[in-house]
Amino acid sequence: MTEQPTHPMTPQDCLVAIMMAISASDENIRTAELVKIQSAVNMLPVFADYDIDRMKQVSQVVFDLFEQEDGLDALFGLVRDNLPERLFETAYALACDVAAADGTLAETELRLLEEIRYELNIDRLHAAAIERGARARHVV
Repeated sequence: MTEQPTHPMTPQDCLVAIMMAISASDENIRTAELVKIQSAVNMLPVFADYDIDRMKQVSQVVFDLFEQEDGLDALFGLVRDNLPERLFETAYALACDVAAADGTLAETELRLLEEIRYELNIDRLHAAAIERGARARHVV
């Protein structure tokens, strides 16, 4: 088992964790999803001061949690404890973008998106707008 971080997750770590979780949810991390995650971290202002070397560590935390029975609950606990509420919709938008990146939505991705909406208390109307935007950005 890998060591847990010795300091709390940053808000950016939480965003990376959500993106990695949605990518790994169907047990098949696709290149398009990884490119989307990398692009988000490289381009979005919220990641301006982020230490990109932490991505590997955060990803490993997500993978370790997914191997545990209550790992998803633990992941959401970490996110709720360390992600400011003002970034909840950002987290959902990033998850939608990663899920849509490969052009298909697996049932497991849809279920995890639903869980993210619930856990982060994303208003249904706001969620629909975020989902529509993600669909529009990834149409082929």
